[in-house]
Amino acid sequence: MRKEEKGALIEQLTESLKEYAHFYVVDVEGLNAEATSKLRRKCFENGIKLVAVKNTLLKRALGNLGGDFSELDSVFAGNSAVMFCNTGNAPAKLIKEFTASNAKPVLKGAYVEQSAYVGAENLETLVHIKSKEELIADIIALLQSPAKNVISALQGSAGNKIHGILETLSKKEN
Repeated sequence: MRKEEKGALIEQLTESLKEYAHFYVVDVEGLNAEATSKLRRKCFENGIKLVAVKNTLLKRALGNLGGDFSELDSVFAGNSAVMFCNTGNAPAKLIKEFTASNAKPVLKGAYVEQSAYVGAENLETLVHIKSKEELIADIIALLQSPAKNVISALQGSAGNKIHGILETLSKKEN
């Protein structure tokens, strides 16, 4: 591969890293054509971009971002593919589902929610990570819960009693 081609690939990887908030580095070596096609289809259906990469080019693209990705240095060995996505746990769920019937892909490492995860043993942790949007939704639901309880109490039988007491008191003052 010529230097110009490598530069173009590094630039493409850098743009993908900027476009997507999260990425997973996986080992897909040994998947046959049918399984690879099925994996790519599942990735497309889940909004995940799957790209086979050379480790050195990916390391250079990460270097272009200016962040500290040194924790992931150990995953850049052997054959690698990168899964780019904007939902932190989507690739982990896909990997878990896909490996139920296939030996690969194997998680080598991931960068999710500004944290690095190295090794396949972190797959279960990544499956259960909530996105920023999910956490905000949980907080809003918790904040709305007390107000909903008050409203339902007022609308139920207790609410009728309170309404009756307030009506009696208002008539008594007249």
